Formats: sequence, C-alpha cells, structure tokens
Amino acid sequence: MSDQSRVLVTGADGFVGRHLVPFLAKRGYRVVAASRAAVRFDEPTVVNVELPDLSKPFNWQPLLGQCDIVIHLAGIAHKFAVDELYDRVNHQATATLACAASSCGIKHLIFISSIAAQSGSFSEHDLTETDPPRPNNAYGRSKLAAEKAVRTAGVPFTILRPVVIYGTGEKGNFATVHRISRLPIPLPFGALKAQRSVLSIENFNSAIETALINPGARGETFIIADPTPVTVADLIARYRVSLGRESQLLPVPERWLELSLKAIGQGATWERLGRPLVASPSKFLAIGWNPTQPSSVRSAVS
Repeated sequence: MSDQSRVLVTGADGFVGRHLVPFLAKRGYRVVAASRAAVRFDEPTVVNVELPDLSKPFNWQPLLGQCDIVIHLAGIAHKFAVDELYDRVNHQATATLACAASSCGIKHLIFISSIAAQSGSFSEHDLTETDPPRPNNAYGRSKLAAEKAVRTAGVPFTILRPVVIYGTGEKGNFATVHRISRLPIPLPFGALKAQRSVLSIENFNSAIETALINPGARGETFIIADPTPVTVADLIARYRVSLGRESQLLPVPERWLELSLKAIGQGATWERLGRPLVASPSKFLAIGWNPTQPSSVRSAVS
C-alpha cells in the first residue's frame, strides 16, 4: 500500500483503535489518530489529534481535509445511556461525518457498525446480511440508523458489522467472561452448548485491510466474525487452562442455570451465555478476506 494514503481513524483511544492504528502504520498508511482521551502512538507516520465530544455539533471538514480515507470507530457502547444520547453520538454524529466526507471528496468511508444493528443478543438461526435487521436495544438501533445515513450520504463506503471482539484490552462481553473465569471456584457452565460467534482483534484488523484494498467491498455491508463459532464453556475452560488452572466446570443442567439467572433478574446474562448467536462471515470471505488467526480463540486465552 502506498505511503501516500492518509487514513483518519476516529476513536483511536479505544480497545479497537489502539490495535488498529499501529497495524495501519505498519502497512504503510499515514494515520491521523483522532480521540477524546490523550493517547500517543510511537509510529512516526501517526499524527495524534483531539476529537471533541461527539454528542455536540462538530465541523468535521478541517479534520477531513487532512485525509483520503476515514475509518469511523468512535461511538458509545457498553454504557448505560439514554436512547437519545446513543442516537446523537452513534447516529447523528456519523451522519454528519458521512455528509462532510462526501463534500470533502473522501475516497472511502469505512463505518464500523455492530452485529447489534442486525440482531439482539441471541438468534435461533445463523445470521447473514440478508436477514432483516432487528436490533432490540438503543445501541443497536443507533448503529442501524447510522448505517442508513452512511448509505445515503453519497460517499464511497463499506459497512462492517463485527461480532464481539477479543484481544488484549478487550471490553464488554469478553471482559466479563474472563472476569468470571478468574474466580477461584468451580463454575456451573460445563453443560452450555450454545454456539457464539466471536472475532479476534487480529482478524478485525485484517478485515479492515481487506475493506481498504478490495474493490468488492465498496458499497457493501458485511458481517465480520471468526469463521468458527465457540461455546462459552469452551471459552472459560481455555482461559482457565491458560492461567495454569484446571477448568473446573460443573455440568449444571442448562435449564437450572437459566431459571436461576432469571430468578435474580439476570435474564439478559442468560441470553448471552446460554443462547446461540452465530453470524456467518461467508459474504466477506467470498470477496477474498483471509482471516490471519485460527478460529479457535487461541489469542483470547494467551
């Protein structure tokens, strides 16, 4: 890739951004790393700039004038926020960015949406991009609205819908699973059989590279996931073994676990642990995406 390509990465201070910015720099891109929090990257081809509060009106054009390509990661997730705040940050700020990108002649906008724009926390059938989107929370609805804004802005785009991402510095569901896994007690998850799609940060980065260089990605929406799903029981067992411990997973019947969690008001936790969510990356694989990491979540437990 030519070192003349200038890429704006918004949300560079987040878990994904901290991995993506150095990855792009090593691939020869000049990166403008935009974030609200102070974060410094050592790569000489990375320029760090401040990103304002996206819940307030912001003129993107001076920032876009420095770039050819935009990768929009910035947004709010894993937070307790009112619907209106999700909409302002995840939807309206993205819509403003997309329109400004079109006006400035940006060559390519890659918008990082979420599988939550397509589905709730579980699905009884394997998800593909042809399924009608059915988000069931404010976060998912704001991401879906942002997708629609990107498609109508007139800027060349690619929309990616990643599933839960794991790796060093992970947040959200994976961080929760690993916190549970570190408890020095046997855990009642040995009988969980529901498969869940996950995505390594390495495979996310390679997906971004594919979106950047593959013409087949333009104007399309893709699910991004490791090719092979896993079970929560497998995740916990692998992580515990990586810590030098026995897995200590008790085969408590799923129905008992479900009723127990619901009885203490943790029905949503049961949906993430005991219900399936398999999202197929077949469409993206078909255009040439070649995941760089094995799908056995080896990196998640190393």
